[in-house]
Amino acid sequence: MENRQSMTSTFFSPALMKRMLTGAGIGLLLVSFFVITAGEGQPSWGAYWRLKPLLLTPLLASIVAACYHATGPLRDIAGWQGRLFTVLSIIGYVLGLWIALILGLNGSLWN
Repeated sequence: MENRQSMTSTFFSPALMKRMLTGAGIGLLLVSFFVITAGEGQPSWGAYWRLKPLLLTPLLASIVAACYHATGPLRDIAGWQGRLFTVLSIIGYVLGLWIALILGLNGSLWN
């Protein structure tokens, strides 16, 4: 039981919050670029079409950052295995941001 408490307290740490806020910021910057350059948009998207991507993409990007944080013990392995997990984690992070952007822009800019 003590081991479970220790594991929970180490996962929910200030480092997790920092990574999630950083991930949300990156997602917000990324989607803001597309929303700002889109202009007025199409009338079929509705008057408030910008709200969905500006809210959903940072939320999903913060979840992706939490998944990246969860792979931390794998990245800390010494040797080539740790470097492999670092590369795989970065690839997973970039793919997760891409999927977050797709889901945020679905129904408006992403058809």
